[in-house]
Amino acid sequence: MSNWTPQPAGLQEILQTIRDSTDTQGNVQRAITHKLNTFTRVPDYIAYLAYILTALPQEDDQIRTIAGYLLKNNARLLLNVSPDVAEYAKSAVLQAFVSSPPLIRNAAGHDIVAFLGVLEPRNWPDCLQQLVNMLDSPDPALQEAAFSVFEKACEDFPRKMDVEINGTRPLDYMIPKFLMLSEHPMPKMRSHAVACLSYFVPINSQSLFAHIDAFIACLFKRASDEDPSVRRHVCQALVLLLAARPEKLMPEMSNVAEYMLYSTKDKNESVALEACEFWLTFAEDPDLAAFLHPLLGRVAPVLLDCMIYGEDDLLWLDGDTEDTNVPDKETDIKPRHYGGKTHGLDRDQAEPNGQERKRGAYGEETLDDEDEDDYDLDDDDFADEMSTEWNLRKCAAAALDVLAVRFGSELLNVLLGPLKNKLWSTEWLERESGILALGAMAEGCIDAIEPHLTTLVPYLISTLNDPKPLVRSIACWTLGRYASWCTQPISEQHKNSFFVPTMEGLLRMVLDDNKRVQEAGCSAFATLEEDAGPELVPYLEPVLRNLVFAFEKYQHKNTLILYDAVGTLADAVGRALQNPTYVEILMPPLTSRWSKLSDDDDDLIPLLECLASVTIAMGPAFAPYALPVFQRCVNIIHQSLLQYQAYQQNPELDEPDKSFLVVSLDLLSGLAQGMGMHLEPLIGQTSPNLLQLLTVCLKHPQAPVRQSAYALVGDLAMGSFQLLRPHLPAIMAELIEQLDPEPKVEFISACNNAAWSVGEVALRYGRDDPEFQQWVNPLIARLIPILLHPKAPRSLHENAAVSIGRIGLMHPNIVAPHLPEFAQAWCLALYEIRDNEEKDSAFRGLCTLVQTNPAGIAKSLLWFCNAIIRWHQPSAELNSMFQQLLSGFRHHDEAGWAAQVASFPPVIQERLASRYGV
Repeated sequence: MSNWTPQPAGLQEILQTIRDSTDTQGNVQRAITHKLNTFTRVPDYIAYLAYILTALPQEDDQIRTIAGYLLKNNARLLLNVSPDVAEYAKSAVLQAFVSSPPLIRNAAGHDIVAFLGVLEPRNWPDCLQQLVNMLDSPDPALQEAAFSVFEKACEDFPRKMDVEINGTRPLDYMIPKFLMLSEHPMPKMRSHAVACLSYFVPINSQSLFAHIDAFIACLFKRASDEDPSVRRHVCQALVLLLAARPEKLMPEMSNVAEYMLYSTKDKNESVALEACEFWLTFAEDPDLAAFLHPLLGRVAPVLLDCMIYGEDDLLWLDGDTEDTNVPDKETDIKPRHYGGKTHGLDRDQAEPNGQERKRGAYGEETLDDEDEDDYDLDDDDFADEMSTEWNLRKCAAAALDVLAVRFGSELLNVLLGPLKNKLWSTEWLERESGILALGAMAEGCIDAIEPHLTTLVPYLISTLNDPKPLVRSIACWTLGRYASWCTQPISEQHKNSFFVPTMEGLLRMVLDDNKRVQEAGCSAFATLEEDAGPELVPYLEPVLRNLVFAFEKYQHKNTLILYDAVGTLADAVGRALQNPTYVEILMPPLTSRWSKLSDDDDDLIPLLECLASVTIAMGPAFAPYALPVFQRCVNIIHQSLLQYQAYQQNPELDEPDKSFLVVSLDLLSGLAQGMGMHLEPLIGQTSPNLLQLLTVCLKHPQAPVRQSAYALVGDLAMGSFQLLRPHLPAIMAELIEQLDPEPKVEFISACNNAAWSVGEVALRYGRDDPEFQQWVNPLIARLIPILLHPKAPRSLHENAAVSIGRIGLMHPNIVAPHLPEFAQAWCLALYEIRDNEEKDSAFRGLCTLVQTNPAGIAKSLLWFCNAIIRWHQPSAELNSMFQQLLSGFRHHDEAGWAAQVASFPPVIQERLASRYGV
């Protein structure tokens, strides 16, 4: 036992603070939280908490429980305290666990799990031994509590449990013990046993797999258990086995499938949800498709039936109210993480590689989690529908989505009858679930569904008039899923029959009197905007008037989604937005909101994000609003940098939110792109000086800040180069450092933008500029390894190639000797990129390098010719360079050229002959 004892004064102070913490007033709570945080610096704080939990039975149970909760949250302090303090805390929580009333035992149990997680079981083996002994205790309550601790530990850190301690593996005797306890007369004990065993499946624990047959037999035996919690864990274990060791289930698959179909229809929703996860896991594994295929006809209709709202969902949703005038609760509004802009190039297959907005199921926006940055939202495409919980309905919809991608038309054939019955049912709940299913199948079954869309789209549009808000909102989402079909410029008739009615219907929903419908309408309309692009231009005035009217109508949460819809509209229609009528409609509501928000209001972030798109689209027409926007962004950047400096000097402060800094830099980028040269007077007259602040941002430790700062360097180089130029020596030093062939995942986008901005700067300096010359070799020494690195992301290869080409265009004599090193990789990086000015200047650079060093392309001639013929419409200057070089090659050595071209694929030979006569 430890010799530690508490000091009475210290004990009283901590006790009193905990008592005060039960006061619910906000300002008191903040002060208490601050005080509790300062206690963490007291070397034996955790011993005091353990003492209050264990040794003060006269104290109120609530106070002791709070001490236990604080102990759990501060468990990491165990690693930095004296052995005496650690020993006392460990023995005290075990003592409280064994001999306390239920509330205190529960708190001590959470502390034991936290301590085991921090210390790791191998450093506290006697705790494991005591818990195993308690599983045989004559006291059923202690038995169950000990098993509950095991379940939590096995779930939270199975790998830490699967270790050797003093020459033996505790799991070698624990697994057989758990298997035996799965027969226990108490349902809770059986449930814990199956749960604990299942958590060792994903980590491929050898201790479990040594008993795999006994484990599977145990699951089949417990499959018919009368207790739903046991059945839920059986389903969960089968899901985990299917994901980790499908070969173990395949011999029994017909029995497992029958059981899972039966369980997916279980009256208990938690059992049904776990069983439904089985079909989602099954569908997601392409290697199992052959086993799933014969079951399709039975599984799909069961999933369809699971998509009907349950009674609990309907109570929670309270979906029938016209609540547009009811203010939102702040808890309804989720934090959004702003990720900053990434410079990317579009490929010919229309695969965007910048940050693309993705709208998840049922009208909540999600950001694409395949983006290279980890500070975007990474919600599932089927997450966050109506309630915050993942539930049976959403799981079934997600499973149907994956089945549609896997089996396409075969799934539609199976569901056509049941789906028609639901869509045309007189029961609104049936109709609603059918519309959800139709949306869930959109991606995978589009080819098979397309012939039916001429009927289904008008049906969905008519459903927007349904009296039930939940039907209207799901119809919005499903229309969004088919937006790309509705917006196809097939014919005037298609436009008038499908695109215009969809647009008008969704705009009506944007102005619905139910907040959920507004949200779904707004998100679906933003999807339509992305797909329609310039097709929206003729309808801009009514669209803008509707969106602006929504600003008057919306409460807090939906206003944030509306900003996204306005920003997406600006991206979609581009410079069409500079029409003075449209500027007059849109800018007053945006400036009115802008003036009401303080510089540290979180709502300013989505507004600035929206304005960044609007400024690019409006271009010079934004000029009357530019000065206050510019000045405010500079002020926010200045304040953010000061706050970060204070944090670096005093790390005990909270780390400032980078989002304000990032989004202000991005809005300035928008202004630079939209206004070009017209921004120069603002840069010159604003204090503090933007360019000095920008140099500081380039050194910021947080990658998203650097990412947006490099984007701004490139955008300013294009529009305000003369003002940027005096600051470039400092900027280039940082920029060269940022170029890394194998950046950490979170640095990729910063590196991308740095690689792109180098090329913009090189172009603006001009041909053979002596100041830029000093940076050519250091830049090329960084950019070539990026281009050649097999693991560098594709977007980084592309930006590096463009910048090498542009630097080569301006400084061919320095870059040309390196041509043989990178020519093939360069052509491979850019041949698929869609024609644009960036690609044009990069190729003019490559051609200049080839003219300077013709031998440098000799080994890469096939790749060079392939890249040439992939152009659709090169500029006249570039086309003439292609002609000159190809003719030159042929005249230099006609026989050699003919032999080489003869070895090219036929498509390259044909195009070289037809376009360039070679």
